[in-house]
Amino acid sequence: MRNFTRATSPLRDGGAEETKPSRRGVLKSVVAGGAVVAMGVLFPGLAAANAGRFPTGQTSSPDVSHASPAVAALVIATFRDKSNHDVDRMMSHYSQQQLTYTDGTLGLQFQAWPQLKALFDQLMPNWPPAARSYPTRIIGDSTSAMVLFTDTPELFGSEIRAISAIDLDDGQIIRQVDYWDARHFGTAAAAGLRVPAGQFPSAFGETKIGERAHPTIRRASDTLATAFATSNADTVTALFTEDAVFEDLTLHTQLIGHKAIAAHLRRALPILPYGQSTTVRHVVGSAQGGGYEWISGNSPVARGVIALELDQQARISRLTATWDGTLLDSAALNSLLATTIED
Repeated sequence: MRNFTRATSPLRDGGAEETKPSRRGVLKSVVAGGAVVAMGVLFPGLAAANAGRFPTGQTSSPDVSHASPAVAALVIATFRDKSNHDVDRMMSHYSQQQLTYTDGTLGLQFQAWPQLKALFDQLMPNWPPAARSYPTRIIGDSTSAMVLFTDTPELFGSEIRAISAIDLDDGQIIRQVDYWDARHFGTAAAAGLRVPAGQFPSAFGETKIGERAHPTIRRASDTLATAFATSNADTVTALFTEDAVFEDLTLHTQLIGHKAIAAHLRRALPILPYGQSTTVRHVVGSAQGGGYEWISGNSPVARGVIALELDQQARISRLTATWDGTLLDSAALNSLLATTIED
């Protein structure tokens, strides 16, 4: 039997054998059984516990240059517990009173703490010792944040590199949405897990908790989203620092500096999924950064996320976008990649 003692929250205090159920089989059975009603299933995320060391198997610390100490401790502790395959400690970081956890790529969603715990009670015993999950970048504070993280292939059958938007209250996670590119995971594998289009949730729990982000990141996100939506490349570029980094995890591209960013956006904005006709779903983060989830009403890619790091003048020093590349065909992706080629 597992002994479990609730950990003190730093936010408050400053290969399994095939004889066992497969991970994919468990996920599909949970969906079929109706347990998925509102909470992203593939990546348990972040929360508060006594952080001390980094998650099992992680060889370097995450970038916390744009995170408060409290949220950094929270995220590191939660991924440590996930990598240690400790369901009770991991789930102690989530609120039992109010919780929405959504997989923004697959449409899997939980709105109740017991449902999420039951899922990982099934999954974690089948994870091999090498299975681990670790954050690479944390942006925000103890009200809300963006977290970039990696799940190793041993967890769900293929590597996942995701961006999570999280909201917190009293040292616990009350909302989490995970966004990732299913092409990187495997198009066929993701298709077998995705919720049918007619059942895909239209809301990700944002209306339940309201806006919690700092006014600085809210203004930066709204200004950027407006410039994107109107395809104004010069206006977008002016929001960045001279040596800013603009990266798209789905396209596997990175642009550095005003000249490269501006040239790319002049060609790409009319066809980027997070360009024309997108609107902000929800903003998270602090004066140091965070970002926003976006939605689109007239694009095959209906949703995604953008993480932002800000300098002291609230200019964007780094933008990281991700969205589901399986929603576009190869020809459309090639057209997007062509916009990164300088003349």
